[in-house]
Amino acid sequence: MKTTDLTLAELSRKLAAREISAVEATRACLDRIAATDPALNAFLVVDEAGALAQAHASDERRARRQSAGPLDGVPLALKDIFCTKGVRTTCGSKILENFVPPFDSTHVARLKAAGAVLVGKLNMDEFAMGSSNETSAFGPCRNPWDPSRTPGGSSGGSAAAVAARQVFGTLGTDTGGSIRQPAALTGTTGLKPTYGRVSRYGMIAFASSLDQAGPFARTAEDCAMILQAIAGHDPLDSTSLDANVPDWVAPLKNASVKGMRLGVPREYFREGLDPEVEKAVRAALQQLVDLGAELVDISLPHTEYGVATYYVVAPAEASSNLARFDGVRYGLSLREQGGLRDMYFRTRAAGFGSEVKRRIMVGTYALSSGYYDAYYLRAQKVRTLIRRDFDEAFAKVDAIVTPTTPTPAFRLGERVSDPLQMYLADIFTITCNLAGLPGMSIPCGFTQAGLPVGLQILGKALDEASLFRVGAAYQAATDWHLRAPKEVV
Repeated sequence: MKTTDLTLAELSRKLAAREISAVEATRACLDRIAATDPALNAFLVVDEAGALAQAHASDERRARRQSAGPLDGVPLALKDIFCTKGVRTTCGSKILENFVPPFDSTHVARLKAAGAVLVGKLNMDEFAMGSSNETSAFGPCRNPWDPSRTPGGSSGGSAAAVAARQVFGTLGTDTGGSIRQPAALTGTTGLKPTYGRVSRYGMIAFASSLDQAGPFARTAEDCAMILQAIAGHDPLDSTSLDANVPDWVAPLKNASVKGMRLGVPREYFREGLDPEVEKAVRAALQQLVDLGAELVDISLPHTEYGVATYYVVAPAEASSNLARFDGVRYGLSLREQGGLRDMYFRTRAAGFGSEVKRRIMVGTYALSSGYYDAYYLRAQKVRTLIRRDFDEAFAKVDAIVTPTTPTPAFRLGERVSDPLQMYLADIFTITCNLAGLPGMSIPCGFTQAGLPVGLQILGKALDEASLFRVGAAYQAATDWHLRAPKEVV
């Protein structure tokens, strides 16, 4: 078995036993990136010198018996939305093409403290606005299972890098499904934590009441190990929850779903659900029954309003957050002629892509005088109803299981000219964000064309433990998560 075929947990154990060095693991990842990334475009920045220096430091700590923990020496990579001191951070946009932050995000600082080796920055939809990684100013990322198809978005690079065995885990962000949807389309495991569980400090904002950082990896256990390092209260983020961070990893050694009540919402099995996706998901549900879980029919009646609600709330918040990119303080600045107003127009026209401009205009309109009550205020009221649906469901069940996406990975270019079809790729993931709940996607099968299918697990607020429990028990009984795409060279 090649080093890059190990799971994160397996590598961690080998590093602890001194069976492999951090430098060897990092070099294996760098070689894998060099061999596969020309076909995938998952990485925007590869920090080879920095990664090898971090790996050497990790090996020296272990030699002194001063390991920083389970992630010490493990090569990881970051969606290019997290600020990294001294390393270019673009957010997939021309407007930040040459931006080098003077500080680390809380996520990066905590991973460094845990000894992780940060290999580089990953491709993404511009400002996390997209479902296919095609709005990136630096070209689309490609799906390792079929390079003619999308790896999903907006965290497409984060998902593709794990699927292609370029690194052992990555960080992404999820505003309306941007971790879970690409995880499903690439056959990886991806977790969106409870809103506020992980700090947002140093993470470039899209929609502040929805954005949440989380891990991609091969397994539920791997994701738990990464979340363990980045979760916890952060005084630098006013939305960070001051909540206990439990040990998520230890209980997974003997994870079981026996006795768990799992809700199956009828609204998620509807017209538009690909028959092969439904078949794989229903087989996964039967597997959970065979493992001792009870399936409970439930209803989440306001699900049908999720997409419309999201595409009022998220653009409204984006229009406010992106006002800071004005050509004055950082990023692209076109000042050649004219006054301040002309500089704003020229900088934003050249720096923002079409999808970002579309959402800024939609959001500004929704917040404008005379339309605020009709759109934004009404959307917030529907958001409350969606949250109430989940509250009522969780009074009866321990977790909810659904398809992650309505279809497998679609072809690049297939939906670019039809924004509504693109937005519908997130129809099963959006309500989780609107309600602030944790959600995870795990691999549960393949289509006849060899494309991965994902099973989504939704939990109560701050109950990531139940998601890991279901995911680990399912993965102990199946091997979908161990299958790798053919070589992409």
